[in-house]
Amino acid sequence: MTATEPTGTATGASTADTAPARRADDYEGGLRACLEAVLMAADEPQQEADLARVLGRSAAVIGETLELMRADYDAEQRGFELRRTARGWQYASRAEFEPVVAAFVTDGQTARLSQAAMEALAIIAYQQPVTRAQVAAIRGVNSDGVIRSLTVRGLVHEDGADPESRAARLVTTELFLDKMGLDSLAQLPELAPFLPAADAVADAAAAGR
Repeated sequence: MTATEPTGTATGASTADTAPARRADDYEGGLRACLEAVLMAADEPQQEADLARVLGRSAAVIGETLELMRADYDAEQRGFELRRTARGWQYASRAEFEPVVAAFVTDGQTARLSQAAMEALAIIAYQQPVTRAQVAAIRGVNSDGVIRSLTVRGLVHEDGADPESRAARLVTTELFLDKMGLDSLAQLPELAPFLPAADAVADAAAAGR
């Protein structure tokens, strides 16, 4: 079951200013499949108006389709859900499966942090507070999965929101200091000789806002 576009040509703030290269209906699976692809790739919740601008549909149709998708996922008893918050729409593991997710992340087979997780943790430690998008911009790759792993392990957590983007800001935890054998962040080793120029880091962080 999918939402249908209202008849006539939609105008106003709720419609896309510029149509995408290919309309959602040009893809197998249509608008629903496009929304799934975008939300899976996004590392932050997405507003209906932003999705409408990208996909060339009205915000009303986007919202209706997302509601139908959420209802279908609930009916199918998936391990994930399509969650709507004040910040927008995003996929998330269902609360009842958090013990399973935590067990996987902390299992002996995955007890050691991956290289990707180490990179993300280092960026958060030295650049905090920092958003997921800023971490992804510095690493050059989506980092939502590794950040989720670091969060489950208790090494990082959210602390407020960025005033410009409204994205959650990430910081390290007391457990991180304990694991590193530090009393405070001031004791982190100097990384200047190994880091790119400060201007390059700042530009990458700004691009991720």
